[in-house]
Amino acid sequence: MKESLIVIKCGGSTMEQLPESFFAAIAALQRDGQQLVIVHGGGPAINAMLSSLQIEPQFADGLRVTCEQTMQVVEMVLAGSINKQLVRRIHQAGGKAWGVSGQDGGLLTARQTTKPLGQVGEIEQVDASLIQTILTAGYIPVIAPVGISADGKSCFNINADTAAGAIAAALQAEKLLMITDVPGILQMDAQGEKQLLAQTNAAQIENMITSGEIYGGMIPKVKAALDALQEGVKEVVICRGDADDLKQASAGKEIGTTIKGVGA
Repeated sequence: MKESLIVIKCGGSTMEQLPESFFAAIAALQRDGQQLVIVHGGGPAINAMLSSLQIEPQFADGLRVTCEQTMQVVEMVLAGSINKQLVRRIHQAGGKAWGVSGQDGGLLTARQTTKPLGQVGEIEQVDASLIQTILTAGYIPVIAPVGISADGKSCFNINADTAAGAIAAALQAEKLLMITDVPGILQMDAQGEKQLLAQTNAAQIENMITSGEIYGGMIPKVKAALDALQEGVKEVVICRGDADDLKQASAGKEIGTTIKGVGA
């Protein structure tokens, strides 16, 4: 596996806003020999499908409660329409992509969380062999974060940030790039204005969670980032889904918020 491998996590709330230039940049990086793996969410599309089926979405502490009916929708949307939409957009831009879910080939083995969230999974193991096979064949793996139990009897909804971090760690990726709808982690300055935090570390992130400066959907992002760094990923970048941001991040230039591991 190349040391330059980059895992890109695309949030569900940002995917519809991703411009064609973003996918053109993905295709260009692939042509230049950069190995890329994409992990995606799909929360808004899941909510829209649940609404059309007259199923009320349920959340606890910002996390989706996944009953059996909801799990069926999660599979249909994440492993189906959203996954294939991303594959199509990469192909339209001139790239080559191969869509899979975490259930395929036992890529993401998970167990049910002990939290009262229904069929939500916690990752036990990432089998990177399928990802490596797809990369070797010349395709970008596009992965839906749906896991499977070790006995194959159950499937689980997995937080996409968590899945991306675990996959980046299993691949020993050079970089985990988290695409979101904000420019990075924002910190309050002395004048009470929010400013982009260009670089940070685990201690500062923990302090910002405690103080409430990091909240909501940013919490699972930074926690997944810290887990990935602890497992050997060299750096995590949180930024917008602009083509220029993607190009600069892949080239090692400063963009968004960079979180580096110990000794990096």
